[in-house]
Amino acid sequence: MTRRLAQVAKKVGVSEATVSRVLNGKPGVSDTTRQAVLTALDVLGYERPTQLRGERARLVGLVLPELQNPIFPAFAEVIGGALAQQGLTPVLCTQTKGGVSEADYVELLLQQQVSGVVFAGGLFAQADAPHDHYRQLAERDIPVVLVNASIEGLDFPCVSCDDAVAVEQAWRHLASLGHERIGLVLGPSDHVPSRRKLVAARAVAEAAGGKLPDEFVARSMFSLEGGQAAAARLLDLGVTGVVCASDPLALGAIRAVRRRGLSVPRDVSVVGFDDSAFMNCTEPPLSTVRQPIEAMGRAAVELLCAQLQGTRSHHGELLFEPELVLRGSTAPPAG
Repeated sequence: MTRRLAQVAKKVGVSEATVSRVLNGKPGVSDTTRQAVLTALDVLGYERPTQLRGERARLVGLVLPELQNPIFPAFAEVIGGALAQQGLTPVLCTQTKGGVSEADYVELLLQQQVSGVVFAGGLFAQADAPHDHYRQLAERDIPVVLVNASIEGLDFPCVSCDDAVAVEQAWRHLASLGHERIGLVLGPSDHVPSRRKLVAARAVAEAAGGKLPDEFVARSMFSLEGGQAAAARLLDLGVTGVVCASDPLALGAIRAVRRRGLSVPRDVSVVGFDDSAFMNCTEPPLSTVRQPIEAMGRAAVELLCAQLQGTRSHHGELLFEPELVLRGSTAPPAG
């Protein structure tokens, strides 16, 4: 019993005495703390006391498009931890190729009577993708928060990294080094964050007195292999700098450069986006634009909790400022 009290207290960040009061049904504990203690019991695998078993943990769906890109496990860790602190239990739903779809997960979550859903990346950002399952959630008045840019018409609170600022930072960095032939590796044409990045790149190129040629924009699925193929097309055009819409795309671009017998950054400079785990351990370490994952994840949970408490004051988009992180994959162009 003492070990259980200590583990639960450590998980929630409260005293063992507080945990004891919750387990014995005694007053003097806030509802939020009480729910957090009960959730910690569930997470740690302990049975609830008999008198508390009828109280089901409040579940929140956390839907991710994949786990191969390290940015999504990072979001899951922040959001899951923030939910647990609020007495909410995250239910992780990850799409796999040929597996359960986003719509299928929504159906399963509705069957579990979830209190809300957080989507960190997903079909809401793709204009040509199916969106009926989002409208289903809205019709049932289920609280929903989206992480990163959404298509128009989905009236959910949204937490986004400012894509325009991210591209401006990366582009100006390469231009300041002397690069004039800069290419972009973006996601599909219906992907809203990629659209925003493209608009910003064109604007910053024009502001510098130049122009971004259409052929200097290569599109790809968000994978290392896709980044390699897209960057190879840009290398055929003689670009010396590449700005990528994700870190895996940037790693693919570096591979494409090496397959040509060239090197990064001596021959071609590469900038990623996200600053996901281990990007400082690549060879060379990747210059990238960092998403403020901690702040964004916590803001998403705050917006969800506001809805759960009946407050629906913010249905717009919160934009978070990214940060350019300079490492070894960028340098002045050769010659």
